[in-house]
Amino acid sequence: VQLQASGGGLVQAGGSLRLSCAVSGLRFNLYTVGWFRLAPGRERECVATISYRDRSTYYSASVKGRFTISRDNAENMMYLQMNSLKLEDTGVYSCAISPRARARAVYEFDYWGQGTLVTVSS
Repeated sequence: VQLQASGGGLVQAGGSLRLSCAVSGLRFNLYTVGWFRLAPGRERECVATISYRDRSTYYSASVKGRFTISRDNAENMMYLQMNSLKLEDTGVYSCAISPRARARAVYEFDYWGQGTLVTVSS
């Protein structure tokens, strides 16, 4: 199983970025997908998930209304559209997948990508 995240970079506050994650090696449509953020001095945080079962979504309070998670089962891809970026959105973003429909905790995700760095500047 492989997850390859891309799309990170340097962006000014208020700007946008779109992260992508290519998944291979399993039946993608049977897995919940999620994006996690690791910021300096903080624990890894689940920022968004989308369930394989009904495509229901979850967003952390810190990103709700600004970020949008999506998936393309035909292409085995997952995305995170990040708008109105803030300084506190800076961190390494990792994609992950879980066989659990309502997974949100780190331990519930079995496979992880390598992470892509997002830096938001003032």
